[in-house]
Amino acid sequence: MTIEHEPGYWITLGTKYLYNKPWLTMRQDSVQLPNGRVIDDYYIWEFPPWNNVLAVTKSKQVVLIRQYRHGIGKVFYELPAGVHDKAGESVLESAQRELLEETGFGGGSWKPLMELSANPALQNNITYSFLAEGVEEISKQELDATEDISVHLVSFDELRAIVLDGGMLQALHAAPILKYLLTLA
Repeated sequence: MTIEHEPGYWITLGTKYLYNKPWLTMRQDSVQLPNGRVIDDYYIWEFPPWNNVLAVTKSKQVVLIRQYRHGIGKVFYELPAGVHDKAGESVLESAQRELLEETGFGGGSWKPLMELSANPALQNNITYSFLAEGVEEISKQELDATEDISVHLVSFDELRAIVLDGGMLQALHAAPILKYLLTLA
């Protein structure tokens, strides 16, 4: 494939924070496009990095969770996941902590699976997906006061059906599962 034109970078001329709270930060940038056009009101949502874990047990079952999501008012399957928001903790350590807290599972062999962006046009953060193989239940759930999470162990066939039949709505969770399932084919 021949690339005739590579898009240029935008230049940030100025930034103003419109709202700045721990879970919701919005800024307004003034930017200049490569063609010289200026956009004075380009809005960006700032978030810390997110993580999720495709955890596979020693018996080849996948650890999923189910929880209510108020934005859509429904309960769906998800991967164990969280926010990288503790100082001094790596993204991997954050993912390991979230898996343990949400499911009680831990250990195993960990490696990066993929990096994703929920909306690169409007959000500044990356989701780091990890593959954890050979995990086992090592403790009880340690949920936050705002969490109500059930844990489900599913086979690869059940996992495939959950994703393909709409049982998992979170795209940042479905993508690493589909990547992993494609590597098994």
